[in-house]
Amino acid sequence: MRRSLEGLTRHIVELHHVDTGGEGRPLVVLHGLFGSADNWRSHVKQWRAQRRVIAVDLRNHGKSPHASGMRYATQAEDVEALLEALNIERCDLLGHSMGGKVAMTLARQSPARVARLIVADIAPIAYQHGHDAIFRAMRAVEARPPADRKAADRIMAEFIETPATRMFLATNLVRGEDERLVWRVGLDQIEEDYASIVAVPDGDGAYEGPALVLRGGRSDYVSDEALPAVEAVLPRAHVETLAEAGHWLHAEQPEAFQSAMSRFLAAE
Repeated sequence: MRRSLEGLTRHIVELHHVDTGGEGRPLVVLHGLFGSADNWRSHVKQWRAQRRVIAVDLRNHGKSPHASGMRYATQAEDVEALLEALNIERCDLLGHSMGGKVAMTLARQSPARVARLIVADIAPIAYQHGHDAIFRAMRAVEARPPADRKAADRIMAEFIETPATRMFLATNLVRGEDERLVWRVGLDQIEEDYASIVAVPDGDGAYEGPALVLRGGRSDYVSDEALPAVEAVLPRAHVETLAEAGHWLHAEQPEAFQSAMSRFLAAE
């Protein structure tokens, strides 16, 4: 039976999630910045044949509530509260990009909850502010709510050259009360605390459990220079490179991503 989140830490928000049900140890999936559980739909369809999968919308994303504070300790508390509410004492945990930092934080703060950790294309380091064009594009759409996705794409193209990035952001557009498209993400809250998103994960010490770090060969998020930081936080991590993938490696190389995940999760 699902327990209420009432009485837990005041700033915890009740996260929207998709739960496939099923037996065995669940796989919990955390998306990256401006992503959602919906981005993992095709992977979830494959994983659910073997196990229970829970794909989560982190705060200010997808269908989850908007709330101030994007610190990784805060987001990890949200996820742990969800696990508590679902009576999940132990899980395998996968996080991509920002979600990977949430996953590392949760694993460091509550290692008994995480049996195996998968971190997709992010390192436990601070990054430069790299989303200025995205914020400008999203604010422009907000200022001129478009009637359709083609109009939204034209607005975003004034700031973002890459069609794939615009298409990814457009997954966050929904119909508002006047039938025009609006952002469903908590843009104010994300931009207000963006410094926490580019910061290092929270937590002290290392996660000593088995870990897999998947990185894209065409991405610079997990450079060789970042590997000592990975080893310090995840001393048992195996680092695997998907040569033909960029930062969105699960979307760009889905079969290779699935294969790497399957090998790791099968190696009990």
